[in-house]
Amino acid sequence: MTDTIRFEGVSRFYGDVLGVNRVDLELEPGIIGLVGPNGAGKSTLMNLVTGLVSPSRGRVVVRCVEPRDSEAFYRRIGYCTQYDAFPVGMTGRRLLVSLLRVHGFAEGRADELANAALERVGMTAAADRSVDAYSKGMRQRIKLAQAICHEPDVLVLDEPLNGLDPQARAEVTEVFREFGATGAHVLISSHILHEVDAISDRVVFLDNGYVIAEGDAPGIKGELKQYPMQVFVRSEHAPAIASRLFELGHVTEVRLHDDGAGLFARTPDADRFFLAFNRLSLAEAWHVEAIGTADETVEAIYNYLVVDGAAGAS
Repeated sequence: MTDTIRFEGVSRFYGDVLGVNRVDLELEPGIIGLVGPNGAGKSTLMNLVTGLVSPSRGRVVVRCVEPRDSEAFYRRIGYCTQYDAFPVGMTGRRLLVSLLRVHGFAEGRADELANAALERVGMTAAADRSVDAYSKGMRQRIKLAQAICHEPDVLVLDEPLNGLDPQARAEVTEVFREFGATGAHVLISSHILHEVDAISDRVVFLDNGYVIAEGDAPGIKGELKQYPMQVFVRSEHAPAIASRLFELGHVTEVRLHDDGAGLFARTPDADRFFLAFNRLSLAEAWHVEAIGTADETVEAIYNYLVVDGAAGAS
């Protein structure tokens, strides 16, 4: 496909240190979350997409363009790093206009694009103040404005929600969704897993330099046949239910919710669990308010693939 980001047998080493290894990946447009512990390879993957580092082996193709075609490549890329690096004494507006001029835009057009980006991230009122005087949240917004002002079709965002209050997070998240809806790529690396879950169309899980899973959370979970599903049950009879669930024969863990009106159970066979539980609840005349899966989330899958996997290996 012409509008995908492709990693073809990509490895990147820093001397003897592994960044990523043997990555074969094709990412369609939309919002893609990059998830993994520190040192998993997220930063290397982003640096490869932005052309900041080159593969030791293999190649990266971003929407039919490779980094060696620098003019066409960097026209497509918008990058918001987690680190601050601003010229001393420059205002937010002047920063954007200067960068747009470097991109080759005429002065009038640079002004238009800068104003549009400032409005989009809610920084119009502070645009003519020095960046040196910005709060952390304002600096985060102006970095996002810098990343989007030249209208790229690939946004790479490293911890973009750091320092933002809840309202600002919601506003910035809407900017990401708008970009994704236009057919652009939005790659987001974040340690806030519930926000990755809420924002992302797809998720790439990395660990120790390898891509260990990729797709939407329910799809990944469905492919993990050995994955023990967590089921929640809300019922006034929760303690009685908890005492009987192990009789079903395919329940590996049961714990009551703190309020005593619900419980969580783990089972390696959800279909058998639901069938047997329905029969038991009818026989016992339990009133069940709600029942369903509790772990088709990025955080649950991360804990299973990475956290529990590491504990098992040790």
